[in-house]
Amino acid sequence: MKLYLDTAEINLIEKAVASGIISGVTTNPSLLAKAGQKDVAQTIKAICQLVDGPVSLEVIGLSKDEMVQEAKEYAQIDPRVVIKIPMIHEGLKAIKELKELGIKTNATLIFSTGQGLLAALAGADYISPFIGRLDDISAEGLDVVAELAQIFDLHGIESEIIAASIRHPRHVIGSALAGAHIATVPWKIVDQMVKHPLTDIGLEKFLADWEKMKNQN
Repeated sequence: MKLYLDTAEINLIEKAVASGIISGVTTNPSLLAKAGQKDVAQTIKAICQLVDGPVSLEVIGLSKDEMVQEAKEYAQIDPRVVIKIPMIHEGLKAIKELKELGIKTNATLIFSTGQGLLAALAGADYISPFIGRLDDISAEGLDVVAELAQIFDLHGIESEIIAASIRHPRHVIGSALAGAHIATVPWKIVDQMVKHPLTDIGLEKFLADWEKMKNQN
């Protein structure tokens, strides 16, 4: 499984790239606003210069023609740009047309297995179930990931599953076990995955023992 970083903050992307742990980046209008990024094209160009893999950018329009037009413009920024399309009727039409144009898409705001299957059949390259938001309403988000993974495997569907709306490290592990190809995570989740109190205790003990050994000599 691969990890993408879910952010538009350049400094966080630089940190993750330096660690060698991410294979792509996902953004959305909320993340761009949070990062204070007003020039979307320049921000995406900067991200693409840092990351070797796909960079997802979301459309704002709600009609098929609006989505396709935005997608065409965004696709010119860099060949690795993937267009995030919302899971609505017009979105399915846009995904189909963009597939025919050779523009990669990421179907977003997926909350059911049925939605994910429809998006894959329309031609989406990536399917993003929002597992955290499902958990928030007492549904089991990982069930959607597992069901989609089983269906795609059974029927040879090539769309990749991106587990999104990750709330904690166990979501990442659960997504990997459920068959997600990718998990897209905020930096705080990466940080939580790196740290463990027993690692800190062990390191402290090793250093203390080393100092003790040096003093004995």
